[in-house]
Amino acid sequence: MDFTLMMSAFALMLIFEGIGPFLFPKRWRSFILKLAEEKPNTIRQIGLSLLVVGSLLLIILN
Repeated sequence: MDFTLMMSAFALMLIFEGIGPFLFPKRWRSFILKLAEEKPNTIRQIGLSLLVVGSLLLIILN
């Protein structure tokens, strides 16, 4: 992968991550507060699930 492609992917990630707080700041804040109350293992499982799904999508698309 070249640097331009990596930076484009990073830029898209920032755009998608910014949609929630920009459009729905109260709901986003509520979600973050609920997430902060979760057990660390639950958060770790969510992170692992996201990593697996993202990796599978990259494998399928390439």
